[in-house]
Amino acid sequence: MIEAKGLTKRYGDTTAVNGLSFTVEPGQVTGFLGPNGAGKSTTMRMILGLDRPTSGTVTVAGKRYHELRHPLRTVGALLDARWVHPNRSAAAHLKWLAKSNDIPQRRVDEVLDIVGLTAVAGKRAGGFSLGMSQRLGIAAALLGDPEILMFDEPVNGLDPEGILWIRRFMHRRAEEGRTVFVSSHLLSEMALTAHELVVVGKGELIAQSSTREFVARATENSVKVRSPHLAEFQPLLTEAGATVRSEDGGVLVSGMDSESIGELAASNGIVLHELSPSQGSLEQAFMRITGDSVEYSSSLGNGTDGGPGGEGGGGPGGAEQQPEPAAAHT
Repeated sequence: MIEAKGLTKRYGDTTAVNGLSFTVEPGQVTGFLGPNGAGKSTTMRMILGLDRPTSGTVTVAGKRYHELRHPLRTVGALLDARWVHPNRSAAAHLKWLAKSNDIPQRRVDEVLDIVGLTAVAGKRAGGFSLGMSQRLGIAAALLGDPEILMFDEPVNGLDPEGILWIRRFMHRRAEEGRTVFVSSHLLSEMALTAHELVVVGKGELIAQSSTREFVARATENSVKVRSPHLAEFQPLLTEAGATVRSEDGGVLVSGMDSESIGELAASNGIVLHELSPSQGSLEQAFMRITGDSVEYSSSLGNGTDGGPGGEGGGGPGGAEQQPEPAAAHT
C-alpha cells in the first residue's frame, strides 16, 4: 500500500505538488494520470525517497522509503528505462542491484526469463532499443520480488505485443495481491489496464475513483439508433425526455437507455435497424475533467502531451525525470 498525506513539494517559488493526499491499495492496478507538469514524476520521486517533501508524508508498506533496510524487497520501480551504465551487460546490471540489496544472484536469471531477455543477458545495455531497456527496467523492479510495483510510462518504446505483455503482467501482479501504481499518457491503454485512477492537475488531486466511475461521471452515455421511420420516431423520443441529434445515417439519443428506446419503438410499431449503446471514453473524461489544469496548450487545442520536454512525455527527456534510480538507494 502507498499512502500520501498532504504531500507538498516546492522548488523556490514554484509549487510542483500541493497538499496531495491519496492511497494506492493492493490487489488492483492504479493508474496515475494528469496533464504535463501536473506533478506526477515529482510525486513518484518523493514516494521513492529521491526528492524530499517540503511538507506532508508518503509511506510504502507503512514506512517511509528511507526507513526500508532493503528497499528493492519492498518496492520495485521503473522511472527511467535508460538509467543503466551503457557498458554493463543486462546481467551485470541486475547482479549489481541484487548485491546492493542482499538478493540471491539466482534471482537475476529468473527475472531475465520473466521479461524475455535471457538471450541478450550478456549484451551491453547501451546497445538496447528503448523497448528492451524498458524490459530490463521491469526486470530490475522485479528483482526483490516486491509487494509494491511502480512504473512511469512502462509501455514507452514497446511494440503491440510488448504492450499486451506488460498489461497482462500488471494484471497478474495485482491478482497476486501486490500494489501496482502506473503513470502513463496512453489513455487508451490505461482504460484497459487500470482498475482505479488517481488524477492530478497542477500538483493537486482532481479525482480518485474506479476507472468506470471516472468515465461515467465525466462523459455522457448515448445510444445510436437507425430506423426507416426516424421522422416518426424522433418526436416520440423527444416527448419521452431524450435528446436527439443526427449521427451517420441515424440519430444519437441521450437521456434514455437502449431498453427504454426499444420498448418505446415496440409500443409504437416502429422497426429499428440498429440500437447500439455507446459509452464515453477515458480520453474524453480525462480531457473534460483536467481541461482547466493544463499548464501548456497550443493553438490547436488542449492535448495530453506537450511535446518534447513535457513531464514524462517521451522517456528520458521528460522535464521531471532525473538520471538517479530508486533501485540504487539502499
